[in-house]
Formats: sequence, structure tokens, C-alpha cells
Amino acid sequence: MIESTSLTAIIVGAGHAAGELATSLRDQGWQGRIVLIGEELHLPYHRPPLSKAYLCGAVTAQSLLIKPRATYDKANVEIISGVRVTRIDRDASLVHLADGRTAHYDRLILATGGRPRPLPIPRIEQAEASGNFHYLRTLADVDRIRQQFEPGLRLVIVGGGYIGLEVAAVAVERGLKVTVLEALPRVLARVTAPELSAFYEARHRQAGVVIRTDTQVRDVQLDPSGDAVCAVLCADGSSVAADLVVVGIGLLPNVELAVEAGLEVENGILVDAFGQTSDPRIHAAGDCTNHPNPLLGRRLRLESVPNALEQARCVAATLCGKPKAHASIPWFWSDQYALKLKMVGLSQGYDQLVIRGTPQDDSFCAFYLKEGVILAADTVNRPPEFMLAKRFIAERIKVDAARLADDTRPLKDLLPVT
Repeated sequence: MIESTSLTAIIVGAGHAAGELATSLRDQGWQGRIVLIGEELHLPYHRPPLSKAYLCGAVTAQSLLIKPRATYDKANVEIISGVRVTRIDRDASLVHLADGRTAHYDRLILATGGRPRPLPIPRIEQAEASGNFHYLRTLADVDRIRQQFEPGLRLVIVGGGYIGLEVAAVAVERGLKVTVLEALPRVLARVTAPELSAFYEARHRQAGVVIRTDTQVRDVQLDPSGDAVCAVLCADGSSVAADLVVVGIGLLPNVELAVEAGLEVENGILVDAFGQTSDPRIHAAGDCTNHPNPLLGRRLRLESVPNALEQARCVAATLCGKPKAHASIPWFWSDQYALKLKMVGLSQGYDQLVIRGTPQDDSFCAFYLKEGVILAADTVNRPPEFMLAKRFIAERIKVDAARLADDTRPLKDLLPVT
């Protein structure tokens, strides 16, 4: 364990990984300074509810805080909010801030997260400068969107992934006229099987959402003032009238600081199992990292809160002289209407899909198998089976597909007898 009180750890970022790192470092025995530098004015907060409970007004901004200010104060964490880190000087062990200040580090942790992928259209600059074209990543983004959530307004959502569909569910329940434009042949195409895509498309259409797949956006049309988008123009020549637009087409990792500092970057900041970058004094955690996963046998970059938290804890322990390798099965969740979707594992490469339960009852599981081993599972309104699926995947338990599909038999009965 590091005993010196003269060392300074600087955390760049203020998301899930950063907030967890700050207090975990102290809990693990870090004796020196801990400084957290965030570009937003807020303390680290939960982002998943932004497109769900916060968007619909069910929770407050204060309730989204990952930890209250008192927790950071008790851990003696210094917080610098509302300022961006512009450069890392590795030779001098300094970070440069946008307001002209510099800060010295002995250990630096990059938890810079990501930003929305911009819509690749000719008039993107004009669209982004308008008052009714939105991305959804921050509290401020959602505050602006909520101000325009008025019944009867025409909302066009570009992107049929989790963010887009979650926004659609909230908006249509608020009385907006919602159209989702998805470039691929089905919604959720990158993350789930066609059967799940069809299920969610049907639920959204039943709620009144118009879903157009295989629809490329080629540009937007501005109103005569030039201050607002009035239509989204599609590659097939059609246009969709809009009072407001929300774009959710993915995330770009914030790696610019790392690139400029000369760290190794490839679809994220390259780190080892302990979160160490190509500079032994610089670590990274969260959505911005490309890390090895021994349970999956490959490198990957995950946009996942559980992954960010676990990585942060591993980095904190490692920096305090208690090396802890990061190794966990990825999991995710999405709330749409009364459907609580929980996913565990990664389904790429599956050769068999097994449906357990009845989708028409809004309670079922989809298991992705390869050679009889469960790679991943999507569970809808089935929390107990989600927890069991985690174990099946982590332990690579081989199952009989017919028995797995038999919903009259408890899933736990398929576990091997010990």
C-alpha cells in the first residue's frame, strides 16, 4: 500500500468511473491528494436515468447524484467543476486547464467517457446551432429537451438504439407525435436478435410511435428564420416534419487528451487488465477505454455503467498497491414503457437462439448459445432469471436447448449439481 502523503492523484472526468475512483482510492488507502476535474458544473451523476426517469420528470437532478457532496468531503476529495482539461504534459507531470491553471500529478487517471456521435449531414453545424436539435448525454441536454416536450408536437428521433427508443417511449406517453428513423433494417440491430427487435418495434407501434427502418438521413431543412429544424430529409427523397429532433446514433470515446499526450489509442485508450495505459503513471477507466476481458477472450470497449464502476475499483486498488485485474461479464439495461430489459454477455457469434417464456405476455428471456454454451441473455421483466443467466455465462455452463426453452421448469434446475 502506498503510504506517502506527498503523492497527488488527479482524475480527469466526472462520470460514473470518476466518481467511483475518487472515493475508492481513499477507501483503498491512498494517503495523498485526490483531485477530480470535471467539465460539467455538476458532481458525478447517474446518466442512464436521463433518457428515462429524468426525461419524464419522475426524478430530480439532485436525486441523480452518484454520491452527495458530503461523501467527497469526508474522503477529502478536491473537486474542480466546470473546467476542461486541455492538455497533458507527461514530461512535467502536469495537466493544463482551459482557465489557464495547471495541476501536478504523480498518478493520472483518465475517466473522460464519451460524447454523442454527430449526425453526418451537410447542414450539421446549422442544425446543432438551432434551438430544437438535440443530442442526449448530459443533464443540460435533457433540460433543454424537456422544455420542448409539449403534447401534439412532432418529435423526430434519429437512431433506433436504446437511447432513441427510451426517448420515444417517454415522448409518446407525454402526448408527442413520435417518429423514429433507423438506418438499419431493424431497431436494436447492433445489440440483439431479430426476434427482440420485432418485439420492441411492435410494442412501440402499439403505443403510437411511427418506426421507419432502412431509412438514411441525408440532411435537415431549416425554417425561414434559420433558427430551427422544420424537417428531416431522408435519402429516399421523403421528408419528415419536425418540431424538435433528438439524435442518438452512438457514442465517440473522448480520447483526444490521450492521443495528444502520445498514449496508445485504438477505439479507446488502450489499457491492460489493471487499467494502466502505455504510460505507467497514467491509468484509465470507463467508456473511454479499450481493455482486455479474459472471460470473453478479447479486447473491447464497453459503454456500460457496471463496467465503468468495476474498472474504477480495480484501478483504485491497483494504485494503492493491491493489484486487481478487471474481469467481469458485461451487462446492461433499458427501461421502455413497463418493459424492464436486462442484458448480460455479448451475443456476437451465437449459433442458436432460445426463447424462454412468452413475448406476448411481456415476460420472457432470449438466450444466445454457441455450441450449447450460453454467450448472452436478454431478459424482459424477469430479474431472477437475469441473475441466473450471469452465472451460466460466467461459468460457461453447457445447457440443453429444449430444457432451456421449457418455461415450466425452473431455470436453476439446469445448473450442474455440485
